[in-house]
Amino acid sequence: MTLILILTIKGKIMKKIIIATFLAAFSFTSASADLGVNVGVSGQLGLFVATATENDLDRNSAAQNETRQESEFLALGWHSIFIEKTFADRFFIGIDYVPSALETKDKEEYKQDLNSAAENLNTLGHSSTAKTNKVKVEFSDLTTGYVGLFVTENLYVKAGMSQVDIITKENLGTGSVYGDTSIEGVTVGMGYNKTMDNGVFLRAEGMYTQYDGASLTSDTGQNRISLDNLDGVAAKLSVGKSF
Repeated sequence: MTLILILTIKGKIMKKIIIATFLAAFSFTSASADLGVNVGVSGQLGLFVATATENDLDRNSAAQNETRQESEFLALGWHSIFIEKTFADRFFIGIDYVPSALETKDKEEYKQDLNSAAENLNTLGHSSTAKTNKVKVEFSDLTTGYVGLFVTENLYVKAGMSQVDIITKENLGTGSVYGDTSIEGVTVGMGYNKTMDNGVFLRAEGMYTQYDGASLTSDTGQNRISLDNLDGVAAKLSVGKSF
């Protein structure tokens, strides 16, 4: 549960400018030839691991705060479109955009939440209340800007910056709500490219992405979630056309 909520962390980069640049470049390419421009589509499978810490701040003293840490794996599959500009047949820059939102499965959790000191004045020790948490997260507008270099005729390396909007759909027993936001990450990888005589090309590549850590406090001030680690690997197959 903590790891699903943690994906509501961190500020945005200029996503709309990147998308506008993508669309403008695509329009320009469709009306031109011999520009050293590549356009294509990709299918990807990724496996990510995250570690996060949740603090329950609804206590009268620090000693009563609840803290727990979780680590989980998340497997995802998605498709994307991309456009690139090549220079001197070796260097290229590009933008990769995922047009469809990615969603996690609904997750439901039951937990015993410790009551505050005021609620325990007439009890021995601390009492608890059973609460149900339901959470679902949507990943929207995943965008990656990157640069690459062909080290041989077919083998290339690349690096870039990724950004994705995080939209949470939670129903928590505490009544807490976490707002929508974005996270950013750095990605690196390498791949193999095969171009046909007609300009059609096929690619296979592997990428590693690491996202920034951050923390977020709920609107009620009762809970704080901190992202300690979020990274993953992805395998990608692409087909495209060079102009």
